[in-house]
Amino acid sequence: MGAGGLSTGMKVEIFSDVVCPWCYIGHARFARAAERFRAKGGTIEVTMRPYQLNPDAPVEGEPLIPALERKFGPNARQMVERVVGAATDEGLELNYDKAVNAATFEAHRLIEVATRQGLGEEMAGRLFRAYFAEGRNVADPGVLGELAAEAGVRDSGEGGDEVREQLARARSLGISGVPLFLFEGKYAVSGAQPEDAFSAAIDEVAERTGQTPITRLGAQGDGCDDDGYCAV
Repeated sequence: MGAGGLSTGMKVEIFSDVVCPWCYIGHARFARAAERFRAKGGTIEVTMRPYQLNPDAPVEGEPLIPALERKFGPNARQMVERVVGAATDEGLELNYDKAVNAATFEAHRLIEVATRQGLGEEMAGRLFRAYFAEGRNVADPGVLGELAAEAGVRDSGEGGDEVREQLARARSLGISGVPLFLFEGKYAVSGAQPEDAFSAAIDEVAERTGQTPITRLGAQGDGCDDDGYCAV
């Protein structure tokens, strides 16, 4: 690729969890940066990848705020206020008083099914809204069926094995917090970076060749870690 040239078919994998607020915010910021790149003639293929912040969350669901207060004590409200403010700045609604803490494996399986139909990002976006704005239980099969239909996804019931494989892959890559944006399987940008930072990373990756290990580009951005802690 020559200097100043644009990548064709740049591949970006986004490791995230549908109950992670910074994943929701980070995806929105990245999507705008990706559109800027496309407007310059570049192409980006985005694949959503699974990550579970709390694999032991209940399938039946429970109110989120009490769950956060049990885990983080008095810091829970401070965490919520900061992330709600950041989301509002992005035009996203986070309603923690309605949110339902629930397992996300089946939601990730549905995203995998949607990805096969070219609707992975759309399905992830619908799940984010359902969880954060509408107080839906994203582990409930009935809810997932409704959301799939709304997104135009035909749920085959498959995808579980692929989700397990990708969860294992995330562990093998040393991913311990999300969101993480993996470019060309080599270059990682972590956290909900500002839109301009994502845009710069996209341009940089478009010019790089020949590197095989994961190289982290830029500073650490806001995200959520394995303990369920979201940056404050």
